[in-house]
Amino acid sequence: MRSAVRVGIIGFGTVGSGVVKILVERQELIRRRLGCPIEIAGIADLDLKRDRGVAISKAILTTDANRIIKDPEIDIVVELMGGYDPARRYLLDAIGDRKHVVTANKALLAAYGEEIFSAADAAGVDIGFEGSVGGGIPIIRAMKEGLSAENITAIYGIVNGTCNYILTRMTDEGKQFSEALSDAQRLGYAEADPTLDIGGADSAHKLAILANLAFGTPVSIKDIYTEGVDKVTALDIFFAEEFGYKIKLLAIAKLADGEIEARVHPTMIPKEYLLSKVDGVYNAIYIAGTSVGETLFYGPGAGAIPTGAAVVSDLIDIARNIIKGDAMGGRVPPASFLQMSRTPLTVKRVEEIESLYYLRFTAEDRPGVLSKISGVLGQYQISISSVIQQGRKAGGAVPLVMMTHRARERDVQEALRQVNQVNYVSEPTVLIRVEGPEAGEAP
Repeated sequence: MRSAVRVGIIGFGTVGSGVVKILVERQELIRRRLGCPIEIAGIADLDLKRDRGVAISKAILTTDANRIIKDPEIDIVVELMGGYDPARRYLLDAIGDRKHVVTANKALLAAYGEEIFSAADAAGVDIGFEGSVGGGIPIIRAMKEGLSAENITAIYGIVNGTCNYILTRMTDEGKQFSEALSDAQRLGYAEADPTLDIGGADSAHKLAILANLAFGTPVSIKDIYTEGVDKVTALDIFFAEEFGYKIKLLAIAKLADGEIEARVHPTMIPKEYLLSKVDGVYNAIYIAGTSVGETLFYGPGAGAIPTGAAVVSDLIDIARNIIKGDAMGGRVPPASFLQMSRTPLTVKRVEEIESLYYLRFTAEDRPGVLSKISGVLGQYQISISSVIQQGRKAGGAVPLVMMTHRARERDVQEALRQVNQVNYVSEPTVLIRVEGPEAGEAP
């Protein structure tokens, strides 16, 4: 039996400090589960002076990440620095030295996952990335192992806690977007520059990873249609409520007829759906398949300790392989499917998807306007399921809201381009896609 499995950590920020805290404070629990301790053999970070709130020996600290990578006594290298480079180079160098690696870097995996997974497969080493999606939710391992016999057909995910918190405050308290964002920043749920979160890019990074695991094909971040929540208004949340829906930022991936849909955008979902009840900073990921059916994974989606726990779970998993003598790893393929068995699939352009739509026009309050707008929609084979027109402002502009039946995105966009040019519509039409029984799987 080994005396210890030794790990080196590159990056001692929020998640890195959470990982170290768990490894230090739960040594006995880990030893009982693993059979030996996981020993922190080195930590690399440019800032070695800031107090992280955990007692460690200064002897293991360094500003040189290469000391971690090249140390022959270190079994597993953990990359928690974030960003693309030098994080990518450090991971590839560690893999090249036949070291197992763990990362929580979703942006890196979304952009360079194919290169990193292929390198790990060729080297016969393990790569763990449980912390890259969903914080403390064990979604990666569930997809790679627990659902390995499942033919996954759809994923719907609330995978950004910042956006979910903002939309929750707007829904529950009637706040405007700017107010809810300020609250999120004050409470530490949003960064000073929240662009990656509120613009949808963070969710798109995570969706690229999930779709890759689900469908056995590389999904480029460039192919994921992405909208954020910064254009959602309190008025649209009000009308969603009137129709029986709530608005969530959803990461959606679907497989049908050999093609993939991959998109991130604000989405209306029926209030009775479980995903609509996921509020605050929590995340949830719904997976539909042909054998198990529907599964839902729920929990804290970020934070030092939840994400740190996910990283440590990867360390324990890899350490078990090392202890049992499978020192080279590779028992579970890095991206769930064998590299040689992964098949490139086409990602549909957003113009080709079909959905239900919420449309809010700002139109003149005079006879015939509703008929004219409906006529334009009809020209593009867009059928209306319900209409709300509230308030009277003779001669002025009022909101005119419609819900459509299933329609093609290209047709809807062409119709709106035509409607937005007429003189009886004073502002660009608001479009929010809707998921429900008529649109496909029910999350």
